[in-house]
Amino acid sequence: MVFKCQEDSFLKEFKTKIVSSEFATLDWTDPSGKVEKLKGFNVICEDTILFPEGGGQPCDYGTLGGFPVKNVQRKGSTAVHFVESPTSFEQDAEVLLTLDYQRRLDHMQQHSGQHLITALFDREFNRESLDLIERQANDLIREGREVTVLLVDPEVAQEFQDARAPRGLPKDHEGLARVVRIEGIESNMCCGTHVTNLSQLQCIKLLYAEKVKANVLVHFVVGERVLVKLGEVFQREQQLTQALKGGPGQHLELVQKLQQNVKGSRKYFQQLLKRYATAEAERLCDLPKKDRPKYFSLHRRDGIEVDFINTFLRAAPEGIFYFLTVSESVFAGSSAKGHLVLRGDPEIVGKLGPQFMEILEGKGNGKEDNFQGKINNLARLQECQELLEAEFKPKRIIEAAPANGAQLEAEE
Repeated sequence: MVFKCQEDSFLKEFKTKIVSSEFATLDWTDPSGKVEKLKGFNVICEDTILFPEGGGQPCDYGTLGGFPVKNVQRKGSTAVHFVESPTSFEQDAEVLLTLDYQRRLDHMQQHSGQHLITALFDREFNRESLDLIERQANDLIREGREVTVLLVDPEVAQEFQDARAPRGLPKDHEGLARVVRIEGIESNMCCGTHVTNLSQLQCIKLLYAEKVKANVLVHFVVGERVLVKLGEVFQREQQLTQALKGGPGQHLELVQKLQQNVKGSRKYFQQLLKRYATAEAERLCDLPKKDRPKYFSLHRRDGIEVDFINTFLRAAPEGIFYFLTVSESVFAGSSAKGHLVLRGDPEIVGKLGPQFMEILEGKGNGKEDNFQGKINNLARLQECQELLEAEFKPKRIIEAAPANGAQLEAEE
């Protein structure tokens, strides 16, 4: 079946009759990315101006009987509209369909533009020819070449045999096939909505091309999207001018200088970090063995630099249990991501490692005297510190009754 939207892609309103209406739900993603479950009805009409998703083109939006249509899908020769309505629609009732025209126009411009670009690349394909293809496409737009749709019998029509068919006909296709012809350029089998004249595309901008396996993927914008893109680029240019304290012509040079400064600062920071880690380890080494602590904790909160821990442990003395973390800069008591290392007595490492991971919402593993893990919530770090202190807290001996002479251990 050919829908009304395919006969006239510029029709914004259309009266039709209800064929069926069944309760349904729809997982709807709003512009912010939030998914919600909508309740409504799947409605089939005698005909429709709302294009059902297919052929790489998204579905149209609009209204049916004044209620929002949030999705349209093709099912065989019918279009199923999901209508966000509190009540069902009566069979044979006449309803008014309205089209979200701005969305349709955008889809038509991108779709017809893609047909034009593809046809030109077929003729002049060269990975370095984007500027040439762009000029040719915009010349044809200014000429106003006509875009026509033919309904042909796929079994016998020569127009169908000559048409490009990237995807082929759907398995459940019935009846005549649609061939979209750009005057003097190409014929392409397609079910989507199109402009009727290339001048309606306004303009085309080829952004860039990237190699994907054996193909080249060309990124482009057509019509209104060119204006939107230009506005975004100009706004970003103004923001960069203000941030970099220099005009657009200097942006690249100023950014490169910033990158060099950051690279130099980072190198210097790494050197200082290693000196700090080594100094902390040497401070322990300088203590007489009898004065060294049984355990040592060090928590750095100005960046997840695992090299700091590695440098410290390479210089740190043996015989001490180490509890070390590095994490993002955070306010006291707030959560942050980071890295944790335990080193020391294998029995204590095996006991505290999994406990710390559970408390700090992390994942890790250990082997013998070493345990490492990524952590996601430093807000509860103090709880781990208390467990560590309890593990090394001195035990006092309680003498049992003289009857058996046994001794029991109890924590102070």
